[in-house]
Amino acid sequence: MKHKLGLVSVSFRNYSPEEVLRAMKDAGLSYIEWGSDVHCPPEKAEEIAALQKEYGIVCCSYGTYFRIGENAVEELPVYIRAAKVLGTDILRLWAGKGKEFADYTEEEKQVFFAECKKLAALAEQEGVILCMECHKGTFTDCKEGALALMQAVNSAHFRMYWQPHQNKPTEENSAYAAQLSPYTYHLHVFNWKDKEKMPLGEAVSLWKQYLSHFKGEHHLLLEFMPDGLIETLPREAEALRRIAE
Repeated sequence: MKHKLGLVSVSFRNYSPEEVLRAMKDAGLSYIEWGSDVHCPPEKAEEIAALQKEYGIVCCSYGTYFRIGENAVEELPVYIRAAKVLGTDILRLWAGKGKEFADYTEEEKQVFFAECKKLAALAEQEGVILCMECHKGTFTDCKEGALALMQAVNSAHFRMYWQPHQNKPTEENSAYAAQLSPYTYHLHVFNWKDKEKMPLGEAVSLWKQYLSHFKGEHHLLLEFMPDGLIETLPREAEALRRIAE
């Protein structure tokens, strides 16, 4: 199995970091992306790093809630330091908030690109990689926005995550995956259509199709259980293994 399998901690906001790590170990998952909102705000990074070591889990990314255009560039170093304490050089950022690619004027795009280039330069200086969420309500809600951003910033330290858009058809999600795969590090894996979350086992063949667009090794990270329960993790982890086979 060439891919590395793990979990996004925000799947279980109602559970403690130790409960999440214990469940991961029992489910045979080895990699975690910590969220900075509940489980691992920057000031808790050392405590969480110690817990990781105890359970034999590796941090593959730090899921921050830094929003480009809202948070100042000067706010990023505190997250970078926390990521390094956790043992990762990859940080998740958000490409704006509440505004999608189609809503930007040409002038607004250039301002946004300039801000992203500043962040990319800081990331290069610090030896880390900033990855954008492929998410509705942001500049990278569609393949056109994500590709324009990657090409404008043009930095190995400014890259993408990928996940299917729950409100777009399979064909459009596949096209997004194909176009952005050269820029993509981690994939967030779930089975979610519109407002309904469903078992991942029902989407194994679909996810194999998505995964065919990505070359090389990636971290495949479960995000959200269909019922929100940590007891469901072993079943979802087994489906993830089937996808990665």
